Amino acid sequence: MTTAAQTIEATTPAPSATAPAPVRRPGPPSRPRPLAVLVATGTSTAARLLLVALGTVLHHPLLIPPLAASMALVAASPDLPLSQPRSVIGGQLLSALTGFAVVAVAGPGLWSAAVAGGLALGAMMLARAPHSPAAATAVIVALGSPPFWTFTGLLAVSCVLLVAAGRLMARATRRTYPVYWF
Repeated sequence: MTTAAQTIEATTPAPSATAPAPVRRPGPPSRPRPLAVLVATGTSTAARLLLVALGTVLHHPLLIPPLAASMALVAASPDLPLSQPRSVIGGQLLSALTGFAVVAVAGPGLWSAAVAGGLALGAMMLARAPHSPAAATAVIVALGSPPFWTFTGLLAVSCVLLVAAGRLMARATRRTYPVYWF
């Protein structure tokens, strides 16, 4: 007759001779090469200065905070999906359109801005063009209700300039950017 203890022993696997490997948690990113820091910083600064100069000539601000963050992604992390042209250009434009749609339905304001930022995230995810700085573009549109064609056109030009700056940086560092276009 088998006892309960014998049944448990028979069904419990014997301990293995080797202990399980410890779980490795990711640490901080590796330290970038000084040249990479110099080129990324220079490119990022130059691209922002170009937006300011062009905005001054056109009498419209082109350097808005979300675009500054977009350039930071392109310069510092050109391999990330968030940094690819599909996400930079598509995410920014889709978020602006989302902001304008919310304004058309609910009018401009803080409540609309909160809704626009959230809806922009969903729209970008569905379009497979995630770009976190672009959610702020939707918020800006819903708060300020800028002129549609002027804002959207200048946003598109600005995004293309940021991607072009990323391409120039990639050539200077012999890296690949973009990893994919669309």
